[in-house]
Amino acid sequence: MVRLSVKYNEKIECRVCPHYCRLGEGKTGICGVRRNKGNEIELLTYGVISALALDPVEKKPLYHFYPGTNIMSVGSYGCNMRCDFCQNFHISQNILLDKEAFTKPEDLVTKALALKNNTGIAFTYNEPVIWFEFVRDTAVEARKKGLVTAMISNGFVNSDILDEIISFTDAFNIDLKAFNNKFYRQLTGAEMDPVKAALKQIAASGRHLEITTLIIPGQNDSEKEMAVQTEWIAKELGEKTPFHLSRYFPMYKRQDPATDGDLLERIYHIASQNLNYVYLGNTMSAKGQNTTCPSCGTTVTIRNGYNTRLINLKEDGKCESCGEQVYRYFIFRS
Repeated sequence: MVRLSVKYNEKIECRVCPHYCRLGEGKTGICGVRRNKGNEIELLTYGVISALALDPVEKKPLYHFYPGTNIMSVGSYGCNMRCDFCQNFHISQNILLDKEAFTKPEDLVTKALALKNNTGIAFTYNEPVIWFEFVRDTAVEARKKGLVTAMISNGFVNSDILDEIISFTDAFNIDLKAFNNKFYRQLTGAEMDPVKAALKQIAASGRHLEITTLIIPGQNDSEKEMAVQTEWIAKELGEKTPFHLSRYFPMYKRQDPATDGDLLERIYHIASQNLNYVYLGNTMSAKGQNTTCPSCGTTVTIRNGYNTRLINLKEDGKCESCGEQVYRYFIFRS
């Protein structure tokens, strides 16, 4: 069992993420949900649900993890970053502790089992890393019942905690918010290197990994930076790592104009030179939605919004034309 905290004189240091918050009694860390209760760190949001929905797995976004299926998405409150462009700021930057709405892990799993065409549970909406104890208890119970688990995270987590998370998580989508540390420090209040280390750790574990970058005008929209970022992904994580470029819209404290569509497509073209599977999100464009076999170019998946049509695939997720393994996690439908 990993150590979630360590005591320093009158304070307790939280070991979940690289902030290493040292908390006096009764104080909470940057995330707002982990509190020093005297002799240990208490998770204030254990069992506290902010949102729950049955989503297409593509909405996470996970395009190469049981495509065309649903996954029950669940979140709580709080985050260990302070992104001024946060898309879910109403739950990530606010803490509501309604204990009357407390949910037990086994009850959440029972609900997931009852949902149609549901493959499992995705921990998302706010940052699941800071919800560690509840995510762990729920995920372990879910896997006993044959459900898969996914985590949609910013990847700002310590390596020993991540090792434990990897042990009970089947798939990850990690936000690589930019490829420069100035962006991380100024716009998120965190650092980039721990996120890069987490990505390498997940990739080395063999768990399914996808990456998302939200392109913000004037902040992380450099074509040169995208070339360097995707070269790093290809070298360190693998050129087959699915990569999602998402269009920014004004949100929370940042009111810059939305990402220009032409710029997004230029960045998409640059990323596609280094990675086999690049996708565009938050856009009405038909470009960057479908999946083609990287070996022979055959279209194997057609996407229209969150409607997914799988074609030209064998039962094991391989391309019918050339035998390339496109999907490792796949449910065949004739």
